[in-house]
Amino acid sequence: MSTLFSPVKIGPYQLSHRVVMAPLTRMRSDPGDIPSDLMVEYYSQRASKGGLIISEATPVSIRGYGYAGAPGIYSDRQIEGWCRVTDAVHAKGGRIFLQLWHVGRQSHTDLQPDGERPVAPSAIAAEGHAYTRQGEVPFSMPRALALEQIPGIVEEFRAGAERALRAGFDGVEIHGANGYLPDQFLQDGTNKRTDEYGGPIENRARFLLEITQAAISVWGADRVGVRIAPSGTYGSMSDSNPAATFGYVVTELDRIGIAYLHVVEPRIKGTEEIAEGKAPIAAQHLRPKSGRTLIAAGAFTGEGAVVIIAAATQDTDSPERSAVFPLLQVNEKRPCHATGWWRGNFQPGRTK
Repeated sequence: MSTLFSPVKIGPYQLSHRVVMAPLTRMRSDPGDIPSDLMVEYYSQRASKGGLIISEATPVSIRGYGYAGAPGIYSDRQIEGWCRVTDAVHAKGGRIFLQLWHVGRQSHTDLQPDGERPVAPSAIAAEGHAYTRQGEVPFSMPRALALEQIPGIVEEFRAGAERALRAGFDGVEIHGANGYLPDQFLQDGTNKRTDEYGGPIENRARFLLEITQAAISVWGADRVGVRIAPSGTYGSMSDSNPAATFGYVVTELDRIGIAYLHVVEPRIKGTEEIAEGKAPIAAQHLRPKSGRTLIAAGAFTGEGAVVIIAAATQDTDSPERSAVFPLLQVNEKRPCHATGWWRGNFQPGRTK
């Protein structure tokens, strides 16, 4: 039997295999950012007995949007819609974690309340486009968060985690990757603050660790995962010493005892593979620093996934030091052929 289809444990949950559905932004919510009938069908189709789904990124704040049509978890009125999704997944015997999201500077004034500027640790614009109801528009220049505003955003993550619990999810994942708000605080290319959230690594990591602890206060550490993107460039991201920055973060998350660490390989930029054939270096570099279950994401084939699982589990039989592999982040050029596929299904807002 392939190691991809051997059991693994994530937090309190025993999974039947190591193929995890990755978070994929679909932008198919109903008005009010409420999960739609199509979303219920979408997640039900992808659920399997003993399998794990990580939901699409879900804003914890109305100010955390960069994609019109994404479902939210910032209001109680969204809970019922998510209950329908989790019920559908559980009916198939699956598990599902909600990914908690705040895009920070990767937004546009058209997506913000009263046309305000998006928020960020520092007033530095990102290259790229937000997705509004009128189509793609360049990211707006953000405004730097005042020190006294940061605890309010931490509370929005805690409240989002609490609503996810009420909606029947099995856990939550902090989206700390891809140049979104926690990543913007973490990396020194986007964080030029001089207060306790800027400067040394310990300060720049503070926001990510605080929102992780906020989620843990609701769920317990063993049902909270964190996604990071070491050396990732998506969202105009950069850091002067990524090995030290991400090494510190991983060590701290390991100390906290999170359920799993979700690592996006730098050979991926958004949905594109920018270094075809490059080895998955991030997961291998960080593996010695963490005793948590590892999810490695980014341009894996089935064969490549088996290799990284073997590397991650060498010299130990502990399931807590296992690796799992997100199926839907296989490069589109090399899709699995167990079922039919259509390119539009990989694009936000489209379905066949």
